[in-house]
This record gives sequence, C-alpha cells and structure tokens, in this order.
Amino acid sequence: MIATILMFAGLYLGAPQPQEAPFAWLIGKWCTLPHAPAKGTTCEEWTPMADGVMRGTSQTRREGKPTQEEKMEIRRDGAGWIFHAEPRGQAPADFRAGADDVAALAVSFENAAHDYPQRIRYWRDGDMLIAEIALADGNKAIRWEYHREK
Repeated sequence: MIATILMFAGLYLGAPQPQEAPFAWLIGKWCTLPHAPAKGTTCEEWTPMADGVMRGTSQTRREGKPTQEEKMEIRRDGAGWIFHAEPRGQAPADFRAGADDVAALAVSFENAAHDYPQRIRYWRDGDMLIAEIALADGNKAIRWEYHREK
C-alpha cells in the first residue's frame, strides 16, 4: 500500500505543473485617470496569449473623440520576446526584450535604431500598470500610470 502511494506521489510530483502564461499580469483593460482633461484618457487592453501571440490595443480620447490609436503584439521568436507596435499613421516597429529584460512583473523592450521611442517598458506597482517610453538611455521619458478597469 505504501509503495502504491509513493508511486502515485512520484507520478504527481514529476508531472508538468501548469504555469502562468508569460505577461499574464498585463491582461485586462487599463486606463489612466481623467485628472487632466486637456491630455485626455488613455486606455490599453491586453488579451491572453493565444497561438503564441498576446494582442493589445491603445487609445487616447480627448473630449470623447479618439486622438491616438495603436495595435500591439507581444510574441516570441527564436531569440526572445518581441513587442510589435503599429501606431495609427506611423510605420510599424519591433522592439526586442533580452533575457535579462523580462522579470516576474516587468519587461523592457528596445530598438536603438528606432527614432523614438527606443525603449518601451511595462511594470506593475501594486494595482497599477505603468508604461514608459524613452530613448535607449532613458532620456525623454514619457510615463503612463494605468488603473484596471472593472
């Protein structure tokens, strides 16, 4: 009896355990607070990863009208993670995350050849999602503090 229990325990412990999908902490709809009507409100929405691709959208609205829109994807290739951005009215661009650029609740993507931004970062700070774009050295940073929409 004990041998049977140990055998089943060994099978259970040796079985692959389900793991949280990469970047699951991004999933959901996130919006800035409308504290500055002149700047408008920006919302990003990220869907769970499907077929190896996580899709996102971003939209800034001022006075009820969209002023900026962007489609985004995070996907993996043989060299690591890629953030693909398609801002409305601009050429698409890819940014790469190195192995050291991905943490439990943070990620940083870079493309030094791009004019601006050259770095895109996301991280969680408690219940907030923070996004920042900047030059590769961190200069000219613009930051958004998002709160989860219910």
